[in-house]
Amino acid sequence: MAGFGAKGPDPQQPCPCGGGSEGASYASCCRPLHRQERAAATAEQLMRSRYSAFALAEIDHLLRTQPSEEPEQARRRSLEASSRKLRWRGLEIVAMEAGGPDDLEGTVTFLAHYSAGAERGILRECSRFGREGGRPDGAWLYLEAIELSG
Repeated sequence: MAGFGAKGPDPQQPCPCGGGSEGASYASCCRPLHRQERAAATAEQLMRSRYSAFALAEIDHLLRTQPSEEPEQARRRSLEASSRKLRWRGLEIVAMEAGGPDDLEGTVTFLAHYSAGAERGILRECSRFGREGGRPDGAWLYLEAIELSG
């Protein structure tokens, strides 16, 4: 993505996630979530921040927002390898179910466009999110991908 070079993302560039309906800058969209300055208020915000984290190799954010019993070092190595191979090119939110500020769970269906060398593809996924500890004040977490048919 233009503006996202080796020295890190330019905070004034458009956010990799598309910035929601406003087309916000990285500084006002996902960066505060990546830096833990603000928590995601909705499942969609967390999903967008995770997409941006994949696009920008913000590995700590990805680890922090997905519980796993797999050792962190192994997960980190896998995410770092993936970030070197894939270039994320755009995000489209297709559907959302629940996942609002007052919900405990929700799903976000999306299309994530990527390239791997000369190959281009689209990841189609319905992601399930939940509040940490099942509490209304718990942080939003990515729980799993729900398989899509077709």
